[in-house]
Amino acid sequence: QVRLVESGGGLVQAGDSLRLTCTASGRAFNTYTMGWFRQAPGKDREFVTAIIWNTDETYYIDSVKGRFSISRDNTKNTVLLQMDNLQPEDTAVYYCAAGWQSNLGTMRNTMSHKNWGQGTPVTVSS
Repeated sequence: QVRLVESGGGLVQAGDSLRLTCTASGRAFNTYTMGWFRQAPGKDREFVTAIIWNTDETYYIDSVKGRFSISRDNTKNTVLLQMDNLQPEDTAVYYCAAGWQSNLGTMRNTMSHKNWGQGTPVTVSS
């Protein structure tokens, strides 16, 4: 099982960019599909994006397509989330998730994940 630590959040203005980093400890990082979720105040945690472990295919929810980009570096056990043109509706705590050899369907299901990091808060002011 991997331990996940998120960083990089902050307070920005609409239109700004942020890059979030998730660092994983544990073995065989390259066998994990990695993803990001977010939880806005008063709302359920939602899937945002994932990168599949064996194909590097990436998936995004419609509201972030063209603005967010996920990538991974298996040599550093890290997954990055580049967020451009941030909007107030992107305000949330962002969480990294790992699914061992997971497909997209399993990965995007919040109930699939038991091992969450502490999250990193992103606040976008208008």
